[in-house]
Amino acid sequence: MSGKQKLELTWIGKDKRPKLEPRILLEDAARSYHARHRVSDNDSFDNRLIFGDNLLALKALEQEFSGKVKCVFIDPPYNTGSAFTHYDDGLEHSIWLGLMRDRLEIIKRLLSDDGSLWITIDDNEAHYLKVLCDEVFGRSNFIGNTIWQKKFAPQNDAKLMDANHDHLLVFAKNKDLVVINLLPRSDEMNSRYKNPDNDPRGPWTSDNPLRREYREYAYYEITTPSGRKVLPPPGSSWRFNKEEVPRLIAENRLWFGADGKGVPRIKRFLSDVKQGVIAQTIWPHMDVGNTQEAKKEVIKFNSENIFDTPKPERLIKRVIELATNPNDLVLDSFAGSGTTGSVAHKMGRRWIMVELGEHCHTHIIPRLKKVIDGDDQGGISKAVNWQGGGGFRYYRLAPTLIVNDRWGNPVINPEYNAAQLAEALAKLEGFSYAPSETRWWQHGHSSERDFIYVTTQNLSAAQLQALSDEVGGEQSLLVCCAAFRGLGANGAAQAAECWPNLTLKKIPKMVLARCEWGHDDYSLNVANLPMAQPEPEVPSPRPFPPGRGRKTAAIPDLFGDGGEEA
Repeated sequence: MSGKQKLELTWIGKDKRPKLEPRILLEDAARSYHARHRVSDNDSFDNRLIFGDNLLALKALEQEFSGKVKCVFIDPPYNTGSAFTHYDDGLEHSIWLGLMRDRLEIIKRLLSDDGSLWITIDDNEAHYLKVLCDEVFGRSNFIGNTIWQKKFAPQNDAKLMDANHDHLLVFAKNKDLVVINLLPRSDEMNSRYKNPDNDPRGPWTSDNPLRREYREYAYYEITTPSGRKVLPPPGSSWRFNKEEVPRLIAENRLWFGADGKGVPRIKRFLSDVKQGVIAQTIWPHMDVGNTQEAKKEVIKFNSENIFDTPKPERLIKRVIELATNPNDLVLDSFAGSGTTGSVAHKMGRRWIMVELGEHCHTHIIPRLKKVIDGDDQGGISKAVNWQGGGGFRYYRLAPTLIVNDRWGNPVINPEYNAAQLAEALAKLEGFSYAPSETRWWQHGHSSERDFIYVTTQNLSAAQLQALSDEVGGEQSLLVCCAAFRGLGANGAAQAAECWPNLTLKKIPKMVLARCEWGHDDYSLNVANLPMAQPEPEVPSPRPFPPGRGRKTAAIPDLFGDGGEEA
């Protein structure tokens, strides 16, 4: 196989991609929550909790946050067979892969160049998801597959094997730029360092001076301070050359025991080791928690409706301390019970969470309020000395911009007010929504000289002339209006000649073909998946009579363009 060939995962419907509507976010101040006073200088108040479909929410975040998210942690639905009893396996598997692909592609754009993605998943889809991530992020950007021991007690009613672990797939946006932090050294690790000889360099531990292979140049006698001659055991040799021995002894870097008679050991000083430990790919539950611990944590916020699959705070803490530094931005688009935001908040990171389910209100908000008030002393709170502070802003996705009127004509959704319409069209056209306080016609900008103006009025030639005069020759303005009067049949072209600093577009025609309007739910919930349709029975073709060919049939003219020959 050629090294240039690219292997890809294929599935039914892979070529189908949704035309997502980049909706605006509407803040509900009544559900936003902030501490009454600043607890520390590191308090963050601009965190975001978004209620709505997570694929649409990711699209809504794309313009503002592309390249700004340091760490994405997601815990997507695992697509277990028990959840899909009414669906053909090939169909549901394909749909799951397609919906994950659509999310991963936006997540990659949201990540900073030195950012990383962490996904929890079980054996059912882990290996397919790995290949899918290889395709989206590039196989060279795979960092590792961490195994999390989610259970510690055996489940004896398991049929064949008891799965007591989940996978945690880790990918970089750019592996050459990403940094995975060291884990803090534990007291247990440091306790191994002693100072029996009162060395002024401080505590040390002894290391084996032997390598388990014979090398002639490293096989020689060492004389201990007591005069004893020591040779390496057969089949081994010293880890340092003979010429180095005098220096090591002079620097007191060899330890021969308290009586000076022992086989030499190399002294490793605590002051010389890394101030941290590189992460390994096996995470025991003793270190990062388990599902039982996680459920005890969420019961404190809602004991009547216990969340099914929470993740322990210690697990998320491990991810965040490896992937981020204080004040970095963390995103979780499958927020669940809100563990990621809660842990990120306690660790001094900024965060964005997205959740469509009602537990956004029954679990996440009550949990975050306790965190902010300092009343949540469970989870990692004591480990990080959490005292409360900060806050979050609650957003919901705006409704679809285009709806049909009672005659079936596409019109602007009447739920939009003027400001929301201006923000929505600015986003659709790639402008940053930033209405000016002094220029009534400046609703947003794409650069220092390119602006957008949105109005539902019909603009006359005189009004357009006035606009052009105000904008001036050094700037340009995109004018989005319901219609323009006083121009010929080819109004836009005529306007370009008359006012070269203006570009005219009609609402809503300018955006009709852009998106799937009115599609509110792209969730991975099984209830939203389409039912498999039975394949129509195709009658066996009858043989043509000898000497006669098959006649072509005309395809009906569905679009008014004339029939085609099949």
